[in-house]
Amino acid sequence: MARSSSTSPARTIARLLLGGALVFAGASHLTFARDDFRAQVPDFVPLKTDTTVLASGVVEIGLGAALLVTRGSARRTVGGIAAAFFAAVFPGNIAQLVHHRDAFGLDTDRKRAIRLVFQPLLIAVALWSTRTRA
Repeated sequence: MARSSSTSPARTIARLLLGGALVFAGASHLTFARDDFRAQVPDFVPLKTDTTVLASGVVEIGLGAALLVTRGSARRTVGGIAAAFFAAVFPGNIAQLVHHRDAFGLDTDRKRAIRLVFQPLLIAVALWSTRTRA
């Protein structure tokens, strides 16, 4: 049986929401939430903290835009790249917890720990929403 190139409405909605959220988050890296994002940069990153925040913001805008406009096999590739990006920034979320850094209203270790649970969900949504129906 040939694989359909269409996606379900649920996958499309999830992909569009994820793409929009990434564009918004990326823009916030460059503007109003820059200080909060600095709290997430792990100490081992060799770049200056602000450079890391700005670069990751640009990447998020690009990934988000790509999720919004790509089609076919390119969409699946973008989903994989977005999932890898979410995995790559996970150490920043861990650093925020380990170093007790307040940002984004995460002002207790419990809140910071709960947030960690959602990173695998982002990875799963990036992969699921960019796959075609079987």
